[in-house]
Amino acid sequence: MTDASFADIATASLAGAAVADALGGAAEGNTPETIQQRYGGTIEGIVPPFLDDWRRARPIAPYHKGDGHVTDDTLMTNLLVDVYAEVRRHLTAHDIADHLVPRMIGQVQWIPELEAEALPLQRVFLAEKWLVARLHYGHIDPREAGVGNVVNCGATMYVGPVGLVNAGDARGAYAEAIDIAGAHQSSYGREAAGVFAAAVAAASAPGATLDGVLDVAIGLARDGTRAALEAVVGAGRRLDGWRDGGLAVLRDAVRPFDTVGDAYRQPSMDARLPSRTKAIEELPIALGLLAACDGDYREAVLGAVNYGRDSDSIAVMAGSVAGALGGLGSVPAEWIDEVGAASRLDLRASGAVMAGVAAEVWRADDERHRDRRSAALALGLEA
Repeated sequence: MTDASFADIATASLAGAAVADALGGAAEGNTPETIQQRYGGTIEGIVPPFLDDWRRARPIAPYHKGDGHVTDDTLMTNLLVDVYAEVRRHLTAHDIADHLVPRMIGQVQWIPELEAEALPLQRVFLAEKWLVARLHYGHIDPREAGVGNVVNCGATMYVGPVGLVNAGDARGAYAEAIDIAGAHQSSYGREAAGVFAAAVAAASAPGATLDGVLDVAIGLARDGTRAALEAVVGAGRRLDGWRDGGLAVLRDAVRPFDTVGDAYRQPSMDARLPSRTKAIEELPIALGLLAACDGDYREAVLGAVNYGRDSDSIAVMAGSVAGALGGLGSVPAEWIDEVGAASRLDLRASGAVMAGVAAEVWRADDERHRDRRSAALALGLEA
């Protein structure tokens, strides 16, 4: 790939994720049935908040979702891009403590859902505030700080940039994301982060195909995450889109692996506990939708939005992979413009940043690989 073509892929993946995030935010926490009742049918683009009285309806989360506002998924993704732009190398869990957390508690920025300038810490939810409590105040070893947190998609939702910096190296992306996510998550929450980053890396490779990306994700996944992906992606591959009962089929496929339960806002007593047999819901559904929609960005993202539940994070994962596969032309330009204006963000800027970082990282990796080959030859390990 030329620098220009990879910048297109990186921009499509990151902008595609941000647009999907904004579309999905309005529907979060609801069922497909209530979404259609509220909006007079399926959501097909940017819509107003689900709740008219959004400021007071849910005091624990008084956020202006909808109207093209990105959520904490995009805020955290952008912070990770900033970290890569500063250190310009592969990241570790220690970089989360040394570079990401300080940005969360010290970098005032415009928060669309708060309609004000604030710290990212003041918008992120409880599982992300954990990073600050454990790393900044608790001084826990970053490699194990995620242990004890609720097991959810919190780390997965923002590791798309890890896939981009490891473009074409799914195993490398998996390993780097697993390391990073150790500061935030454990169990299947950490596993999903590794698999999602691997999917983005695979989708960013020259000649990537949807089937190849899905096979890579399933092949790298472990335990309940792998079983969930096999079940949900398998169900998606048998569907022709999501609009004719497909969402229910995918929900049925993921149900045995989901700890939250059918009442999303009233999670079960076993919700979000560590397990070898369970999985977060968001990643299997996202990849299942991609399978059902043949990788089409618009349809996969709209399927995620209308699925409800954790719709913004599902849409982010589907949109990031679909954007990388299809390039910037696959992401509706009007959505990029509208979400960027509503959220006061340049959604096309971070792709060029990540392309520059990825080029530097690749050169450093190439030098390291040459050194290893020279050592192998000297040791007689290679003919």
